[in-house]
Amino acid sequence: MNRPGKLRLTGAVLLTALATSAFAQGYPTKPAKVIVPYPPGGPTDIVARVVSQKLSEQTGQQFIVENRPGAGGNIGAEAVAKSPADGYTLLVATTAHAINPALFKSLGYNLVKDFAPVSQLTSGPLVIVANPSLPAKNVKELIALAKAKPGTLNYASSGNGQSTHLSAELFGAMAGVKMNHIPYKGSAPALTDVMGGQASLMFDTMLSAMPQVKNGKLKAIAVTSAARSPAAPDVPTVAESGLPGYEAIAWNGLLAPAGTPAEVVNKLNAELKKALDAPDVKDRFSAQGFGAAWNTREAFAKFIQAELDKWAKVVKVSGATLD
Repeated sequence: MNRPGKLRLTGAVLLTALATSAFAQGYPTKPAKVIVPYPPGGPTDIVARVVSQKLSEQTGQQFIVENRPGAGGNIGAEAVAKSPADGYTLLVATTAHAINPALFKSLGYNLVKDFAPVSQLTSGPLVIVANPSLPAKNVKELIALAKAKPGTLNYASSGNGQSTHLSAELFGAMAGVKMNHIPYKGSAPALTDVMGGQASLMFDTMLSAMPQVKNGKLKAIAVTSAARSPAAPDVPTVAESGLPGYEAIAWNGLLAPAGTPAEVVNKLNAELKKALDAPDVKDRFSAQGFGAAWNTREAFAKFIQAELDKWAKVVKVSGATLD
């Protein structure tokens, strides 16, 4: 007796599935917003603009970068988490979004539950850069200077809870030194103040810091990866030059709101593979010390969980707190 009702229900489910599939096949049919939760000019902004330009060329629709800085990347992340799950509002996430849950008492989003991972975009070391007037030329001298003048060295970061903040706190904890943290609303203004002498040094991505090293406005002390970077082979690692066992990596990745149709996420993932495989994109990133880092949706989800676990431990060990 209930058979017609079951047929109607099955038909409705089938029509919904077909509509979703058709929607995904046509995606994108209008401009998409790519939310960068930091100011223009920083490393995440640079990555977002390079990738968005490629996606625009490949799909024939505009992927428009929109900067929404503030609260350590949380304002932009929360905005995307609460956006329609249709693939037209995306977030460029960073290492900071894996750190923030361990630092902030309450967030307006959950990195695992509120987002659909699309793919990682980049991966690379940070580089310790300093104002050329800083007496220290290497890690050993930096540690010695910080110990000789405790609490007098100021380091800039792109914001509370960013990798540029926590990597410096980890450095201080492992080296047994205390430096003063000055948070900014992004990497660009922080670097500007290091160049101007308002702050002594910064742990920043090579993508934004190395051009200033090459033009002589900053000096590079060490990279934070386990091995030297091909983009700056003459710059030693922190571990080899005075602090064994130290390592910190920065990354960027693309997230969509949770509930975005799988077909849309798969289409974005495929387009990102093409974009990140493009020689000009690889060259643009590698020249600044970042590697293009496409991966599958599933692999990126596992990577995010591993990062959450890792940085929760780092926060606990370092004793880092928000200013």
